[in-house]
Amino acid sequence: MTRLLVGPFNRVEGDLEVRLEIEHGRVREAFVTSTLYRGFETMLAGRDPMDALTIVPRICGICSLSQSVAAARALAALAGAAAPPNGVHAVNLMSATENLADHVTHFYLFFMPDFARPAYRAQPGFAEVERRFAAGRGEHAARAIAARQRWFTIMGTLGGKWPMSGSVVPGGSARALQPSECLRLLALVREFRAFAEETLFGAPLEEVASLADEAALDAWVERGPAAGDLRLFLGLVRSLGLDRLGRGPGRYLSYGAYPQPGSGAVVPRGVWDESSGMNTLDLGAIREDISHAWMADERGIPRHPREGITQPAPDKHGAYTWNKAPRLARRVVETGAIARQLVAGQPLVRAAVARCGATVYTRVLARLLEVAMVLPLMEQWLQSLVPREPFYARSRLPEDGDSVGLTEAARGALGHWLSVRHGRIANYQIVAPTSWNFSPRDGDGTPGALEAALVGTPVAAGDPMPLAVQHVVRSFDPCMVCTVH
Repeated sequence: MTRLLVGPFNRVEGDLEVRLEIEHGRVREAFVTSTLYRGFETMLAGRDPMDALTIVPRICGICSLSQSVAAARALAALAGAAAPPNGVHAVNLMSATENLADHVTHFYLFFMPDFARPAYRAQPGFAEVERRFAAGRGEHAARAIAARQRWFTIMGTLGGKWPMSGSVVPGGSARALQPSECLRLLALVREFRAFAEETLFGAPLEEVASLADEAALDAWVERGPAAGDLRLFLGLVRSLGLDRLGRGPGRYLSYGAYPQPGSGAVVPRGVWDESSGMNTLDLGAIREDISHAWMADERGIPRHPREGITQPAPDKHGAYTWNKAPRLARRVVETGAIARQLVAGQPLVRAAVARCGATVYTRVLARLLEVAMVLPLMEQWLQSLVPREPFYARSRLPEDGDSVGLTEAARGALGHWLSVRHGRIANYQIVAPTSWNFSPRDGDGTPGALEAALVGTPVAAGDPMPLAVQHVVRSFDPCMVCTVH
């Protein structure tokens, strides 16, 4: 058996190392390390609760809006505030703008450039992959960057700026939109739709979103093999066996996404299990285990986030990461676009996962399908805004109380647990999507989702940065700075 330390990873938000135990050319065990402690949860203690709206977006520059939404929802729950329909639509539009930008960024700039490396030169179609996705010079990557830049101008109108937009508040959005602004935003959404239909999919969004199973997907690929980057990716899935790489734990968590006025949410809250199907989510069953985290707790037992403690212990014996180990009823779960689509009942994702589980293939497929599904919803939300109707409801925070704010960032389930005493924050705990996916072993010795997914991954002798390992890691789209607060 040999050991290999892979990292630090490039094209990953934050600092990440992975230690591999290798036997017979495959990963036998993996240990995932978040190497940077940041302390945001500690910073918030003792402050005015509204300060969270300014502080938590600074956790991360690429999903700052998601942090704002979770904080605003925690404060709204504390105050008993409910957003009016315009406010619900405006926050959904901002969340979708950030999430879809992350999906496109991940695909074009983080994930696909690995397939343009010289190690794949002998693969069929390599020249086309290199032309489209080569790091720093890919033609389609350049199109994606340009589309992303234009796309984020939406946030200037909705949120004032991005990142760290300031318009999301308890009870809605502080930025009311005028009819002329709604028209400009609709034009920008349709401009991004054109990029997605021409470059990413090579087909109308509705055509892609309607694919019901893998047989339909295969037939769709055969009808236009040269058009769209999704088809090119699916060709790589076939030739490289990406549907057999990086099998996840088989349980998936979603907090629910894109609430609708008076009619639930586009994506419901729930847990999808490959063996039992849809399950109700019990928030009370969440615990954070610190057995292998550089964290101290005299009780030494897993705590619910509402009782969480963030006390650094950098010399702790047996620890190897700053990340705690969140568990749901003592079980490992995976979160992200794949979890949202499974919980929402997206037929193609459910069919693909039923065949091969959560793999490099199905995680990326779920993200791209989400682009096709959410863009038309954004058009509907913009058209549903009512001029001169309120965008937020005023509220007043109590002096004491406990609450939770839940949302879905691009990478999955994000929760903020807030406790207020005598008008000040007594405790603030954050469990981010990458905290779930990149967690260490717990007290039972059970590895986290990525640690388990890496087992069995091939590693060539003498290769310091195995590409297969990188594919599995990037398929989770880590955001390590959100992981360690």
